[in-house]
Amino acid sequence: MTRVLIADDDALVRAGIRAIVEAAGDITVVGEARDGAEAVDEVHRCRPDVVLMDIEMPGCDGLTATRRLLAQPDPPKVLVLTTFGMDENITDALHAGASGFLLKQLNPEQLIHAICTVAAGGTVLSPTVTRQLLSRGAPLARRAAEARALVDRLSERERQVFTLLGEGMSNAEIAGQLYMSMSTIKTYVSRALTKLGVENRTQAALLAYELRLHGADGP
Repeated sequence: MTRVLIADDDALVRAGIRAIVEAAGDITVVGEARDGAEAVDEVHRCRPDVVLMDIEMPGCDGLTATRRLLAQPDPPKVLVLTTFGMDENITDALHAGASGFLLKQLNPEQLIHAICTVAAGGTVLSPTVTRQLLSRGAPLARRAAEARALVDRLSERERQVFTLLGEGMSNAEIAGQLYMSMSTIKTYVSRALTKLGVENRTQAALLAYELRLHGADGP
């Protein structure tokens, strides 16, 4: 059973998300929060696997809460929720290591899939949000040639791992795909992130997306 915490200042939104999530059967909502500070407190209290984190909340916002949570030992996965008019500071959540970015306009099936993916260690990047990140000059946005040069530094096996990271796969899924042990995959992931100059797998996924966006040959 995947444990979820919902952080949103709108009670109706929280109620709607709870109804969708708990209808899935294998996901349970263990807590709710009305702002970032309350979200941090609730995480300590109920130990969720995944936090659905709104951006715009009064007092302590979702970005601040994300940074606080992901700086702690053994943090939950954080899925950032945003509107179409994306806050420019969402790049801060990317650097903090949030596992994904979702638009609030997504459908119930997409939400459930996203929760299950990040709970398993994968990454979810809404294409619309990612395009906005890149078009606004996110710090990780690179020209196709520069991105290709970074990927060319990878060994053949590291490149295979990077490709699967870019598809949002977890370490377990990558291990199954490549018929390798989890410990070996963890080593390849660590090496790939170092060579690519990124801090976490979410940033690696964004780099992979940029290559596809520019029509490069792919990772």
